[in-house]
Amino acid sequence: MLETFSAVVETHPAIEQTLEQAVAIIRPGFHMGIDSALALFPFLLALVLFRSSPRLPGPVWWPLLGVFILFLPNAPHILTDVIHFVAKVRVTPPLPIWAMSLLLLEYFFYFLFGMQCFTLSMMLWGKYLKGRGPGWMVFPLEIVIIALSSFAIYLGRIDRLNSWNLVTDPGALMSDTLRDAMAPKPEQLTAIFFASVTVIHYLLKGANHAVALLLRHRGGEKS
Repeated sequence: MLETFSAVVETHPAIEQTLEQAVAIIRPGFHMGIDSALALFPFLLALVLFRSSPRLPGPVWWPLLGVFILFLPNAPHILTDVIHFVAKVRVTPPLPIWAMSLLLLEYFFYFLFGMQCFTLSMMLWGKYLKGRGPGWMVFPLEIVIIALSSFAIYLGRIDRLNSWNLVTDPGALMSDTLRDAMAPKPEQLTAIFFASVTVIHYLLKGANHAVALLLRHRGGEKS
């Protein structure tokens, strides 16, 4: 069957060209690997920072928390890679259905990975706070962090700034941040990012809690 398919492809150059184009389009880009690593980094930090024991000493914990907050927006920033998805879809000739389906799956799991890294990090932080203080602090903290992350997403996508610019070029980072904080367009785009991240975050948070309850219930039945 494979030999027959290969023979058909070889005798029809247009089919071969379409296949090559489709494979090139659905192949994950280098930026997806880099962005996935940047999204994973704050989650790994959360696992270290918010574990119950052994606790890190204060002089180590607080600087790591600052690094965690600085890199956390890289996780939801993955959502803005929808522009790359649109660019891949808008090609001539149009992608075949099988290639479009694979591309949709590829970006769905890519976006899901980034937002899960963000949501799980926030859930770990929230659990940490509930174990050491009043639970009412969790929701305001989430809203503040989502708002700050949304503005950071704007700085990253539009101004092409990165988390490490705080070390490599803090002057440019501060000037661009202050300039954009006062302008109407950044505020509008930040609001869009805020709404998108908030909705997806709480949907994933609810789904994660539901899965955890289901697993706990099944574990209780087995015991």
